[in-house]
Amino acid sequence: MADTKREIERKYELPKRPVAGGSGSEPHGRSALPDLTKVRVVSAVTHEGVTELDAVYHDTPDLRLTADSLTLRRRTGGGDEGWHLKFPVGDGVRDEIRAPLSDTLPDELAALVRSRVRGAELTPVVRLRTSRDLSLLVDGAGRTLAEVAVDSVRAERLPAGTGTADWTEIEVELADDGDPALLDAVEKVLRKAGVRPASATSKLARALADTAPAGKKRARAASKRGPVTAGDHVLAYLREQADAIVSYDSAVRRDLPDSVHQLRVATRRMRSAFRTYKKVLDREVTRPIGAELKWLAGELGVDRDQEVLAERLTASVEAHDTTLLLGPVHARLQIWDAAGRTDARARTLAVLDSARYLRLLDSVEALLADPPLLAGADHKPAKVLPRAILKDYARLAGRVEHALGLAPGEERDLALHDARKAAKRARYAADAAGPALGKPAKRFSKRMKAVQSVLGDHQDSVVARDALRDLAIQAHAAGESAFTWGLLYGEEEARAADRERELPRVWRKSAKPGLRRALAG
Repeated sequence: MADTKREIERKYELPKRPVAGGSGSEPHGRSALPDLTKVRVVSAVTHEGVTELDAVYHDTPDLRLTADSLTLRRRTGGGDEGWHLKFPVGDGVRDEIRAPLSDTLPDELAALVRSRVRGAELTPVVRLRTSRDLSLLVDGAGRTLAEVAVDSVRAERLPAGTGTADWTEIEVELADDGDPALLDAVEKVLRKAGVRPASATSKLARALADTAPAGKKRARAASKRGPVTAGDHVLAYLREQADAIVSYDSAVRRDLPDSVHQLRVATRRMRSAFRTYKKVLDREVTRPIGAELKWLAGELGVDRDQEVLAERLTASVEAHDTTLLLGPVHARLQIWDAAGRTDARARTLAVLDSARYLRLLDSVEALLADPPLLAGADHKPAKVLPRAILKDYARLAGRVEHALGLAPGEERDLALHDARKAAKRARYAADAAGPALGKPAKRFSKRMKAVQSVLGDHQDSVVARDALRDLAIQAHAAGESAFTWGLLYGEEEARAADRERELPRVWRKSAKPGLRRALAG
């Protein structure tokens, strides 16, 4: 069973020192460290001894994990030997997923990199043998504040014989629940002693750079042109969404907050861009991928909709005095939510493990590698993108006006839901064009979001009423009072009516002609 540890650490480079009377060099060891008791909260530095670590790092032949700043290794030696998969969280912060030592990659870790690896083989790429001289920084009460390791590293490119490198570095890792300000204080002391932050983000990154073939070491990265044409901007946006899908895949598997929602949003944004910018990308090519994105968003919606609905109902229950909560209201809501979430999560994970989903990722990658650009892709963004956005806006206008012309009831509810989807598409269209069109697109997106929010709250009320009716039926069948569920149902009806009365005002504000003229240039 894997577990997770958050690492907050900093790395520092140490130059080799010449060996007296010779031409070689020697590792620094503890002698490289200045007196860290100069840090105000550090009372003592205790030496823990030297440990020999042997780690083999795995990646695809084209280094897909490395490209996303992930590291996967199998390490022996030390107190945490086993398989380690590290995800970047922020500057100097990573989440390390650990699994017990085994000959092959554990299934749980394999699942976390599947969206990146897919059909490619994971093979050993680098072996690092490290002699770690470890010390602890402790306070006056004997509590460990941080670990300080002086690591003498020997890197070997795999397969063997394709390159080696060695270096010494200092690694300072904050103790669990430690104050990050301590790292600033330690760095200040290290800098005064002439120690500088490492240029590489990880040992693996340095090993790959230092053991690269000579030709690749000398090669300069090709200069990248920023987005210029309409096609450039649309493709840049699509790549952002593709990256988000791959990234949030592992976050969903780890059950991180809001991850299902963000994964679903990325799929919808990509599909929306295919439909909006059909003068840029050939719809005959994007339509099948869009259909699969719709399938994926729908499957993810089971999990996300349950999450949103549970939060809404829980907030409604907690907003009432206990005198209005007749019967085991909290218990029934918790049981209903637990059952829904278990089923929804199992379904989501099954989708992410499916061959259909992996084929979709392959299709997206292939499309971005060889995009089906049309003539409009070569035009200036200001000529192509606003027209597409305003066409989406016209579709939204028709749906809003149609819904507002209907009498309250189920037919109007369905029409307002259709308008909500059109508002979301218009907003996404403006977001995609934001880097090209600037403030007008951002203002347009903001107005569309306001319309979407009103319509979204209305739709959430419709869904909530269906759930409340089911809960009332369950309570009645169990011999419980259905009073509270009926009360909440009535409040949701009133909330939906409020949103319907609010919509005309929000819509009029979003429809200001000056904004449309600015967007159209």
